[in-house]
Order: sequence, then structure tokens, then C-alpha cells
Amino acid sequence: MAPKFREGDAVVAFSGKWVSWAHTVVAYSAFIGALVTGLSLHYKKIVENEYYGYPQEWFPSVSATIGDRYPERAVFQFFIAMTSGPRFLLVFLWYILTARSNSNLPKIVAGVGVFRTLSCGGWTYVTSTDDHGWHDIFMISYLVATLPWTLGCLALSPNNTKALKYRKLMAGSFFGTLVPLIYFFIQHKIHKVPGAYTIYAFFEWALILFDVGFDAVTALDFVGFELVVRDLNGSSRGKSKQVADDVLEKEYVHNKSISELEDSPAFRKDKPIGNVFGSGLLWTEALDAIADTYNGYVFWSMLTSLGLTVWYFPLWHMGISGYEVMVMCTVSPFLLVNTSMRSLIIRNVRLVHFVSLSGLLAFLVITPEIRLFAVGLGVSMSCLAWSATWYAEGPQVTRLDSRILAWSIGLIASTTAKFAFWTNNPIWPIMHAENGGWNKLGLVLAVLAILRSTKVRYYTRGGVDLADRPQTSSSLASLGLAGLLFGMHSLLSDSSTMILWVWEGFPVRGPIAANGVLTIAAMSGGVLLGMFYTELVTSWTSLLLAGVGAYILTNHHNWFGYMGALLLATYLMGIAKPLISSAVLHGPRSFGLGFLVYNVMVLAHVWVVAYAFVPGGPLMREHTDWVMMATVLFLVAGVYALPKAANGSKQRARSSKNTLNRSASYYTYVLLLIQLTALVISYLRFPTNDYVPYHRDEKVITAGIWTIHFSLDNDMWSSERRVRDLIKELEVDVIGLLESDLQRIIMGNRDTTQYLAEDLGMYVDYGPGPNKHTWGAALLSRFPIINSTHHLLPSPVGELAPAIHATLDAYGELIDVVVFHSGQDEDPEDRRLQSEYLARLMRESPRPLILLSYLVVKPGEGNYHTYVGDKSGMKDIDPSDWDRWCEYILYKGIRRSGYARVSRSTITDTELQVGKFIVGQPESSNEQISEGQVPEGLRFPSMFRGQGVRDHRYHVFDEPRYFV
Repeated sequence: MAPKFREGDAVVAFSGKWVSWAHTVVAYSAFIGALVTGLSLHYKKIVENEYYGYPQEWFPSVSATIGDRYPERAVFQFFIAMTSGPRFLLVFLWYILTARSNSNLPKIVAGVGVFRTLSCGGWTYVTSTDDHGWHDIFMISYLVATLPWTLGCLALSPNNTKALKYRKLMAGSFFGTLVPLIYFFIQHKIHKVPGAYTIYAFFEWALILFDVGFDAVTALDFVGFELVVRDLNGSSRGKSKQVADDVLEKEYVHNKSISELEDSPAFRKDKPIGNVFGSGLLWTEALDAIADTYNGYVFWSMLTSLGLTVWYFPLWHMGISGYEVMVMCTVSPFLLVNTSMRSLIIRNVRLVHFVSLSGLLAFLVITPEIRLFAVGLGVSMSCLAWSATWYAEGPQVTRLDSRILAWSIGLIASTTAKFAFWTNNPIWPIMHAENGGWNKLGLVLAVLAILRSTKVRYYTRGGVDLADRPQTSSSLASLGLAGLLFGMHSLLSDSSTMILWVWEGFPVRGPIAANGVLTIAAMSGGVLLGMFYTELVTSWTSLLLAGVGAYILTNHHNWFGYMGALLLATYLMGIAKPLISSAVLHGPRSFGLGFLVYNVMVLAHVWVVAYAFVPGGPLMREHTDWVMMATVLFLVAGVYALPKAANGSKQRARSSKNTLNRSASYYTYVLLLIQLTALVISYLRFPTNDYVPYHRDEKVITAGIWTIHFSLDNDMWSSERRVRDLIKELEVDVIGLLESDLQRIIMGNRDTTQYLAEDLGMYVDYGPGPNKHTWGAALLSRFPIINSTHHLLPSPVGELAPAIHATLDAYGELIDVVVFHSGQDEDPEDRRLQSEYLARLMRESPRPLILLSYLVVKPGEGNYHTYVGDKSGMKDIDPSDWDRWCEYILYKGIRRSGYARVSRSTITDTELQVGKFIVGQPESSNEQISEGQVPEGLRFPSMFRGQGVRDHRYHVFDEPRYFV
């Protein structure tokens, strides 16, 4: 009902569009005014960055323009202060425009708008010079809040075609600009390309234009508002009263009220996303969604830990141990085939879920064998509980869809948790408080989640009416489920797995670990596609695109290969709901058979690299392409088995579409929260590339070689923090890590080098990726890596031998470093060919070179003379050290000043060898000198003398050796 005015009451009246225009003009004035002032007064200073200045860089970034220089900073802060009034009023008017009695989304968006405005004030008035930490917190908060503000405004947009068009244009341009922005930032920060920061600056300024422009579109919506100041007491007409209240009224000038418009057909949104966000929200239902999602997270956490705990045993047995049979514990859903057993399990699914928590309690068990059995029991019960839940929910399409969404988003939550914890899951049984685990908190939350999500007890055997059963084979549905499970586990359970598939070394030409947020975004996008556009996801065209993505990922590298990875990730997450729903319709046998075939795929996935240690291994040798092809073919079988649109299926589809809206909104918000978390993690993990060596004044390179045994210590605990401590305490500048490729299901899809590089402040080359079928070789360096090349040395019989040939910028000189792991003692011909290949590679290098290697040879015997001597041009760091077999450090063209061997404690099965080299000085003799004759900066730490620390000590010689 329109407000009633008495004549003369209105003192001031103006259109609501002027609020938008005032905000736009003043906001643009803040940035443009600072830019013009800066260009006029401090041009060359504000275009300069940490690497280059004018003329290589000739346009300033936003941060440099509005930073600490006077008067630019004052100009910017002045206009930003003026912007605050229109800004708060704009958020308020938007809430009034979009508020609905049956929806909480407008309140959430308004809250985000206020928070975003306050955080803008934070980074404006607290500069990085004032307090760098709080400045970054405010800036990150503002950027993170931009996503829900933008998406929320799009979802709530009134039926204004012109405004919606411009709003989409501005939002699309904003997010589209992020891609080149990040690219040129990487070119500047990592590759140090002259002029890249100038191009980055243009895209940064474009973000400002699009950000403010997005809010400027509200002028088209607010044209229907009139803001009126009414004089209720007549003060403005000279009556002797105290100051009266100025009350703002909003008057809609169209003939229909907002409520009438909302009910009109023209206002309704027929798109599924619009329907979702138009529904009301209840906190009880939101808690249900969170609890179900956390249960999904627990499932994936336990499943991904199973292979990891199984792997410990063949790792230490150097072959089949017998414990590998535990991988078959996932076939427990076969129990659902028996009618009586199925009824018992479904009626007691809460108990089954609680028993599955043995997988989380396993961290309390010290003995590795018993810990493995606890994990196996947990995984078995979790697979059974989820399969039983899906089958029980079969008649309730909406609830079934919700459970599947929770399970899928649980994987994204697990992947995000690993992204935050450097590829370790904090509730894994190999974690505890000392190495970064959050096991106790994870267990408590799991108990609460189970109590919440299983509060409804099933009094049914599950399943659907026979009339709704598809005519296609249940075996095909099982194959589809197997392909889905394997694809999600092997490729998506860690955000960096596919990044390492396409990694090719330096200079960086593709994604890095911090770009894992893109993998998570693609996974989230896939879930949304499967939620709202099921027909699109289940089409043969989408499947064809997924196949193309799989081919690109398998056969290409760098950014192009990663595009294929994102395409495949999106499809796998999108097809989850249709394939699992199909398995439910085909009967409980589908789940048992699906997990069984999934296990076969897991073994094949291991066989391609472990062919030298398993029966029938040579058949699968290096055939990751076969495994990928089988995965896609299984998905084809699953899509073929999807129920056709029969009458019953049509009715179920309509029911799902009409009733999913409310629950889908909760899962959408959960996805949004996870994605925002991933964005913050990515920002915090982005490499700074400002690393420096320990002893710059002496121009020393301290180089080491260590076989880290896949980052599992002797007692089955994750060991990267202990590895970190020893490397840091020995002041190692360059280190080669062997047995470092953990990006497989049996190793938990991990990557220790990410944690080490970020914590120690080192550049990292991860080495040949998991699709190169090696056990891994990695290089970490405090010196910039100018170039690196990966090599797979000849291995006609045994396992592949990886090598990294890198060129470092050490104190202004180019120094080559080679990290190498040779074949096993059982394959002498392999080792001979490898020694010749590597000798040729080292001989042809025109620069000083350090070899950090695992050679499998006795000093002075056999292939040793190929590695050391005229064939390679290399020298042994200590020819008198006869007690070696595996690890060796060789060098040429640089002065070696020291050598030490440090015991491993219980971290691994191999010691750490370390050498010190002085850049710019020629090779010297093998004459040894005492430590007292060595300058302080060239000495090894004294803490490892005698008994050392934490069972690390100088051994074999009981002290370091120094040379003239």
C-alpha cells in the first residue's frame, strides 16, 4: 500500500537512482584521482617494483598508486570516505528491493554487502606499512566477500532485462579478468618477465572498473524508488519544535506493489537456480546439510587413508606382504544383496556409521598392523553405511539426491582440507597432534554429524517399485559406479594431482600447487551442473567432452593439459548423482560389484608403476593410458545404463526437480563456503619467490641428497615435519629428494615437497609426474631455478629411473644440479645403460655441476667408473669413503669444501648426505683439514656431533669432513 502524505509534508524527494550514481562517481573519483596525482608527481616511483622500473615497467598497479605516498593516499582516502554514505544506502536499498518473506538470501546478501564495505575501509585506512598482517586480512576479506555479493545480486535480480544484462556483463568481465590477471602475476612473480607487471596492472585496474560498474547497474533498478524526507512535526515550516526525525520512505512508482509483482508470471524465475535461491531457509535444514556433508568428508577421509596404510607394508617388505588384501574391504555392500541382512543394516544404519568411526580412532593405535585393521573396518562399514543409506532413500527421490550431493561435496571438503594442510588430511590415521593432525576434533565432529544425519530411522528394506526398475543390465550400472569412484579417488582426492600430471619443470609453463583452487572450482561447478542441469550432464555430448578432457590430460602438459583436467573434473562431479541414482534403481548388487571393479582399477593403477614387484606386472607396465581408457569406458557403460524416461522415471524426475530446490540451496551455500575457503588458502599458499641461501657472504651452496621413503616413517606416521626439521637445522640450500612421488591412491595422493618448499622457503621442481611411472625425484632450492628438464633414463627391464637436470642462479653464476635415482641391483643392464646416459648428460654440461644421486654401486667398482672419471668429467665428493652403496654426491667445476653423513633416525631407511660447495672457486685437492681450519660460515652445525638431536647425528666418520 502506498504511503499517504499530507500536503506540504515532503521536504526533499529524489529518485533512488541518484544513490547509485553518487556511489559510482565518488568511487571512481577515489581511484582516478589517486592515479592522476601519482602519475603527475611520482610516476617513476610508482611504476617501479621489486624487479624492474621504468622503462621496462611503465604503468602503476592499483596498490602502488593508492599506497603510502602523499598526496595520492590522501586523495584516495578522502573520496573513499565520501563513498561510504552512498555505499551503505545502496546496500540498504538493494535489501529493500529484494526482501521476501519466504527467503533469507536477501538478508545474507545484505550482510555480505555491509561486511564488504567495512573490510574496504579496513584495507583503505590500514596500509601495509601500518600493519601488513591486518591490511592483508582486510584485503582478503574484501576479495572473498566479492564472490557471494556478486552471485547473490545476480540470483536476486528483479525482472529487469536491461539491468540483468549489464549486471551479467560486469560480473562476467570481472571474473574473466581474473584469468589473465593471475597469468601475468605469475609471469612477473615467478618468471620475472620485464613488463609483465605493467600488463598485470591494466587488468588490476580493469577489476576496479568492473567492480564499481557492477554496483552502478543498481541505478536501473532504483529508478522505481523515490526517497522522501518528511517533516512530521512541521519544523521545516518554522514551528517551534525541537529537531524532528528525518524518516526515509521508499515509494514504488509503478502501479503494482512489490508483492503483486512477485506473484505475477513475469516476475517468476523459471530457471532452476532462481527457484533454489527463491526458497526460504531454515537453520535446522541447513544443519542437516552440513552434517551430511561432514559425513561425506569422513567417508572420503577414511577411503583415501586405506591405500596409504596398506602401502606401508609392501614398502617395508620391498614386495607383496599379504596385507594388500585389505583393499578388498570396500566390497562390504555385497551384504545388501541378502534381504534379511539388508533389512537389518538399513534399520541400524546409525550403528553401522558409528562402527565406521574405527577408521578415525585408528590414530590412537601405535602398532601399524592393528592400525591398518582398524582403518579397514572403518572403510568397510562406511562403504556399507553409505550404500545402505542410498538404497534406503531410493523411494524418496529428493532425500536420495541430497545424500548424493552431501557425499560428493564431502569429497570437495576433503580435497580442500588437503589443500589447506599441504596434501595431508588432518584426520588421517597417519596424523597426530605432533605432525599436524586434528584427529580428536575430527572425531568429535563426526559423532555429532552422525547423530544429526541419522536421526530418522528407516523402517523399510529400501529400493524402488519393480515398475521403476530399468531394463538395462545392473552390471553396466556397476561399471559406471566403479569408473566414477576410481576417477574421483585417483584424480580428484587432491587438488594438485592433475597439476603434477601436467608439470614440466622450469620455466613454469603451467599451473602450480597454489592453483589447486581451480581444480576445486571445477569440482564445485560439476556438482552444480549435476544438481541443476542433469539432462545436460547425462547427454552423450557431455560424455564426449569428458573423453576429450581425459585424452588431453593424458597426452598433453602445461596449461593445455590442465584444461583437459578441469573438463574431466567437472564431468566426474556432475555425473555422480545420475550414476549413483541409477545404481539404486538397479538394485543393491550394483554397489558391491561397483566397489569390486573399483578395487581392480586401484590395483591396475598400482601395477603401472610397481610392475617390477608384482605378478603380471610387465603386462601393465607404464600403461596409465589403459587405466584412463578403462575409466572412460566404464563411464560410458554407466551412462548407457541410466534409466530411460519411462512414465515412472518421468514422475520421479518431476518430483526431484520440484522438491530438490530447498535442499539444493543449502548445499549450494556449503559449496560456496568451501570455495571461498579454497580461495583464501590459495592466496596464503602462493609462493613469495624471495628466498635466500643461508650463507650468502661466503657464497656457499650446501647441497644434500635424501631418500625420504614416501614420507612414511618406520612407525607409519607422516614424516614431512621431521624431514623439514633436519633439512632446516643442517642449513641445506639445495636438496634432492628421492622416492618422493606420492600422487597415487596407495600413497594417499600426497606431495611432501609442497609443505617443505613453502615452510623452508625454497623453489621446487616436483620432478616427473605420476603419469611418468617412476617412484619420484624432486629438487628443492633456495636459489632460483632458471631451467629444469626431466629425464626418464633407459630401463628395458626394471623400474624407470627419473632424473632432473636443473640450472640454478647461485650468487649470479649458473650452476647445474642433477637429481637422479638409478634402477635396482637386480637389473644390471638397466643400471649400465643409465650410467652411460647420465655420464653423457653431465659431460655435455658446460657449467659447474653437482650430482645428488642414488647409484646402487660400490665405490671403485663397476658403473662407478662411468659416473666418476673421464666419461662424465665428475669427481666424487670423498673418494676415501668406501662405505657407500646407494647415495652419492659428485661434482665438477666448483670447489668442494665439506662433506657429512647424518643418521636417519626413524624417518626413513636412508641417511642424509650433505656437501658444501663454494661458488666462483675452482676444484681443489682431496686433502682433508680439521674443522678448526675452516671459517665459521663453511662449517656444518655442531648440534649433530656426539649423540646429536632426536637420534640424528654425524655417523660413519662421527664428524664432518673438510677439504682444502
